[in-house]
Amino acid sequence: MPKMLDLIRESAVPPSVMRSASHGALSLPADEIVEILVYLSQHQLFGEQARLTLAGLKEEMLQPVASDPKTPAPVLDYLIAPANLRPALLPVLLENPAVPEKDIVELAKSGPREIAIELLVSARAQSIARVREELARNPHLTPAEVASLTPQTQQAAVQTEEPISPEVEAELARYQAEHAAAIAAAEGTPFELADASEEERTDLQTAKEATVTATTHAAAAKAAPAKPERVSTLQKIARLAVGERIQLGMKGSREERFVLIRDGSKLVSAAVLESPKLTDQEVEMFAAMKNVQESVLRGIAGKRKFMKLYSVMRALVNNPRCPLDVSLPLMKNLLPPDLKVVSMNKNVSDTLRKLAAKMHHEKTQNKKSE
Repeated sequence: MPKMLDLIRESAVPPSVMRSASHGALSLPADEIVEILVYLSQHQLFGEQARLTLAGLKEEMLQPVASDPKTPAPVLDYLIAPANLRPALLPVLLENPAVPEKDIVELAKSGPREIAIELLVSARAQSIARVREELARNPHLTPAEVASLTPQTQQAAVQTEEPISPEVEAELARYQAEHAAAIAAAEGTPFELADASEEERTDLQTAKEATVTATTHAAAAKAAPAKPERVSTLQKIARLAVGERIQLGMKGSREERFVLIRDGSKLVSAAVLESPKLTDQEVEMFAAMKNVQESVLRGIAGKRKFMKLYSVMRALVNNPRCPLDVSLPLMKNLLPPDLKVVSMNKNVSDTLRKLAAKMHHEKTQNKKSE
């Protein structure tokens, strides 16, 4: 059966459905609603209403869409466009590898101070030379902030910023001791990325070829002066052994954790969830990701500190990758509006949808009778 968006594109639905779609009133998953609204935002008749609906959507609904690398390009282009950009969504958009670098460069060129500051602290933004160049010319930044963009001060920042706390070191030592035998057994296992995109596979192949080349020409490399090599975060991680990736999962940056949570080794992705540096916002993003292993979602659900966050429970239940035995027990904690969303989410199982509809009916009826 064709998707609703395809039918709308082909004008195969009546105007009443188009009108409902422009109000976001169709019974569809959140990501499909957003995609339809973005398409309709350019429609001659329904464009204005679609834009108003998009502007009124809650950030909790948009955040999983903004962070998902599989979100269609037109939706990401819309969300990161200066005219539509919401500050709360900017951090996840910047770290989403599907957001084109040219869009980030454009923000650096014309963005106000709030956006420029966010670009300064984004690992991905700072890895793009043109972003640094545009930020250096941004009139909203102070001379000291501009100075931090020079290679010398950047290197100093890497060496001095956010020293590793004793808490992180202690947690890493505990994890390594607890899993010593498994880590030793997995050391020779090559890096794999769960559900890698075509672009990511190309990136990994480049890293593999570079590693082989470096090994083959090791003698020549020793004789020649070392040249600085620019590699992406994914390429850097691909060259590390399992033990090194576990350390990076505990000690690394937000961008590095975003990659390592999708590591094919369950030891590495589990280490990310143990990191004291992990933020609530990151956990919510991980819970909503459709390109992680089931073990990650089970790991999140198994930690009491994560389950105290309502947004994390809601993200797990709505994630079609979440195992049914994990999502079903969480249903009793959802509020009626979120139960209704689950009941209309065609990406999750029929069992979950039917239970959500039943629970929504029971909760709303009980409320009316009080």
